[in-house]
Parts: sequence; structure tokens; C-alpha cells
Amino acid sequence: MKKWLLILAFPLLLTGCGYNDFQRLDEQTKSAWSEVLNQYQRRADLVPNLVETVKGEANFERDTLTRVIEARAKATSVQVTPETLNDPQAFQRFQQAQGELSSALSRLLVVSEQYPNLKANQGFRDLRVQLEGTENRITVARNRYIQAVQQYNVLARSFPSNLTAMVFNYDPKPNFTVQNEAQISVPPKVEFGTTTAPPAPRVPAVAPSAPASR
Repeated sequence: MKKWLLILAFPLLLTGCGYNDFQRLDEQTKSAWSEVLNQYQRRADLVPNLVETVKGEANFERDTLTRVIEARAKATSVQVTPETLNDPQAFQRFQQAQGELSSALSRLLVVSEQYPNLKANQGFRDLRVQLEGTENRITVARNRYIQAVQQYNVLARSFPSNLTAMVFNYDPKPNFTVQNEAQISVPPKVEFGTTTAPPAPRVPAVAPSAPASR
């Protein structure tokens, strides 16, 4: 009889200590992460066509194109496994690689504004619209992942569910951070220099009108 009572009570104990919540939030986190990867892959797939289109502009900056190509190669070479979600260092390498690609693509779009022929190219305009739409999807996917991880980590750190986390090795998961965190932590430098007032505009002298003849 006691054995059956223990068997019946065991699921209730797991529910009360947050075990089922860990399973639910872990699956929610994995689903959100899959969408992040899906949108990053969508962006990476757009890059080759974008580069080929830009190459048609004879005088386009080669350095800018090279940075995009190298950044894409680095971003797609980062090995992403299920363990990445539980490895802060691997997660940081992935985030850094994607951030470098974002920066290179932003530079490319800025430079393209200087080339009227490229701006008028319908293929380039279509790719740009797709790229901008993908960047928006990446932002949405990242936000959903951030929220999912936040819920999971709160559960992992709260009492008494933190005891369950310790027993089953449910460590807090790494999350996305601001790319230029070191830069934004530095207060802006404001300099008050002396400025010279611009010279007053010269007013052309008006010749006196001749007296009217009578």
C-alpha cells in the first residue's frame, strides 16, 4: 500500500518542485532558438545573390564586398548544436559571428547609396527589401528567444525550483547581449570648443538712382 502511495505521490512532487515547468520552458526555448537559426540562415542565403548583384557595379568598393563575404563565411562556419544553448562560450562565438555579418551588411547598404546605377537596379532593390525584411524577422525571433530564456532562467534560480535545477543539472541558459556593450558603457565625451561667428553677409552697394528728368 505504501509503495502505491509513493508511486502516486511522485508525479505530484515533481509537479510541485517545477520539474514539469522545466520541461515546458526547455521545449519553448528550443523552439524559439530554432526560429532564430531559421532567420539567420535565411539572411545567409540572400548574401551570395546580393554580392553578385553588387559586383556588377564596376567601381564598387572591393573592401566592403570582401568584408561581407568573409563575415558570411565565418557566420556559417560556426557549429551550432543543441549543446550551444547550454554553453555560454559557444553561444557568444555564434552571436559575435552573426554580429560581424550584420555590421558588414549594414556597411554595404550604406556604401551602395553612393552608386546611382546600383540604386536603380531592380534586382538589387528587391534583394535589399528581402534583406531588410529578414533583419526584422531576426529581431522578432531574437526577442522571443530572450523572453523564453528569461522565463527558464527565473525558474532555475527561484526557490524551490532551483533545488530541482540542481538535482537535474538544469543550468541557466545564455542569452543575447548588446553587441557593443563595451562602447555603450563609456559615457559620451562632450567638448565645448570656441566657435567663431560666421562673417556677416556682404550686401552689395546700391548705386544712387539718377534724378528724374523733368
